[in-house]
Amino acid sequence: MRPKLLIFALTFPVIMVLDVVTKRWALAELTAFDHGHELLGGLVPLTLAFNKGAAFGMRVSEDSRWFFIPVTILALVLLAVLYKQASDRDFLRISAISLVVSGAIGNLYDRVRWDRGVVDFLGPVDLGFWNFPIFNVADMAITCGAILLAISFWLEEQEERAQERAAAALAGEPGAAEDAPLSDAFTEAGTESSGPAADV
Repeated sequence: MRPKLLIFALTFPVIMVLDVVTKRWALAELTAFDHGHELLGGLVPLTLAFNKGAAFGMRVSEDSRWFFIPVTILALVLLAVLYKQASDRDFLRISAISLVVSGAIGNLYDRVRWDRGVVDFLGPVDLGFWNFPIFNVADMAITCGAILLAISFWLEEQEERAQERAAAALAGEPGAAEDAPLSDAFTEAGTESSGPAADV
């Protein structure tokens, strides 16, 4: 199996299973505004919420289900193109795309199956100055994948700039073609000076 297919084949089922299982647990065990369950010693409360907007509770309108479904599908198509174009050895980009695709499909499943919205349950996290919105496993996969994808594009840009600088430096060095006229001039001068001596 090709490396890019292997990475996706390992990432996708893991994220999907974690997302589905945790959402089912949240639906069965949690209720809205119930902070009786928590993680990390209370740092991350567990609260059931239904998000009709984008990741981390960001909304476009009150009911944006039919906006996000086609947008998600379009994003998946673009990610598929990036995935196809990625080199088999570009592990960073392949991993990033695999994470984003897995998370996007996880949330898309919720949007398609009912109109209640995406099931969120992690949070809100009190940061002192702001309550971080409630999220889920799919959101974490999308966020981590997006960060890795941004790093991948940045590294690619840096590599292209380095190659351009190297090519420019190479083009600026005197080559054989530039040296040729100078060497010919010395040859001609030498011939002219030796001519009369030979005649003597």
